[in-house]
Amino acid sequence: MLLFLAELLAARWPGLCDWQGLERITPRAAMAAVATFTLTLAGGPALIAWLTTHFREPIKSDSAEIARLHRAKHATPTMGGIFIVAGLAASACALCDWHNPYLPIAVAMSVALCGLGACDDWIKLATSRRGLSARAKLLAQTAIALVAAALVYRLHVPQDRGLELSLPLFGHFELGWMFVPLATLVIVASSNSVNLADGLDGLAGGCLVCATGALAVVAYASGHAGWAAHLGIPHIAGAGEMVVVAAALVGGLLAFLWFNCHPASVFMGDAGSLPLGGLLGLFAVIARQELLLVAIGGVFVAEAASVIVQVASYRWRGRRVFLCAPLHHHFQLKGWPEDKIVVRFWIAAALCALVGLAGLKLQSRQFAPASQSASSQQLARPNPPIQETPIFAELIEGDACPTSTRPAPPGVRRSYARSRGY
Repeated sequence: MLLFLAELLAARWPGLCDWQGLERITPRAAMAAVATFTLTLAGGPALIAWLTTHFREPIKSDSAEIARLHRAKHATPTMGGIFIVAGLAASACALCDWHNPYLPIAVAMSVALCGLGACDDWIKLATSRRGLSARAKLLAQTAIALVAAALVYRLHVPQDRGLELSLPLFGHFELGWMFVPLATLVIVASSNSVNLADGLDGLAGGCLVCATGALAVVAYASGHAGWAAHLGIPHIAGAGEMVVVAAALVGGLLAFLWFNCHPASVFMGDAGSLPLGGLLGLFAVIARQELLLVAIGGVFVAEAASVIVQVASYRWRGRRVFLCAPLHHHFQLKGWPEDKIVVRFWIAAALCALVGLAGLKLQSRQFAPASQSASSQQLARPNPPIQETPIFAELIEGDACPTSTRPAPPGVRRSYARSRGY
């Protein structure tokens, strides 16, 4: 909407202001973060009051000790993730460029997963069940992720290195049709990992801020020809628009933490953890950095791994590795205060984000692609002359970044096939 208005104003009063500056990613990302933060913070009290009336979550736990520790949280309103997703969708409608084909995929997937999570939360509250059955929930997540992965696949097929999997220290490999099942797995795994981490006040929200901020940088680099060439990562035309979505998500999460910090006034619920985790996976898939997501989301990986190890060990050996799983409950039973666990997990999430960003540089173009023909062509070419690294200001302005010659996917405006507009 903002870009549409900017085009109208530029046509009506071309000399009044630099309306075209609004097409750049960075100012719109900043506005999206502020707008989502303001909307979520302003609408939070009213929505929390409504949730308190209709959706108060009872404490259900297989561990009597965990139930005792969380006794004070009984009947806290849940489904707070609804107003994060609502603020994200509103900011996307107002500030994102809807010519970009990745945008409707991200918004539709987040809304669908939010609906699935809300259904799961409602069943927990309205019945004695623990929500949807694990099979039904996983099938629904897989179906939603599969549709999103197939749509992204169609957009990536015509792009150079669009179906490439980067393995740091090993090289790059073309996935072909395997792109779709891998992308589906990444989205579903990321969604469930964040869901498992949502167990203490502010834990998932704070860790999501760190991971989303890091993935915003990754998406920016992937969508910018100069940054992508310098880092040796695939340049995906249009991926930069995910920076605006990620910024809106960070703004919404910060506002949600205002109400979710200990003692929480509202819980995120599956209505928030499922879509926000799914968006993390989608950002990584679009930027072609699935393995980097493992490092950036290290806290979520550790939470999910602790559950897998605990269940496998108990079934096969009859012994538990942790006092309780997920991992944050293990530290609770060791006597750590909840605030200390949350802050330390935030610190770990920030360190994981930094490690993940540092890992971008490990993906160098010196590694040959998997195809033999490409390898032979690279061996036949002389070594290119060493070029000076463009300075940061030049990369931001796009002056040091040559126009990309690769075809843009259908629906992407020509400006996205270039290195400018950031």
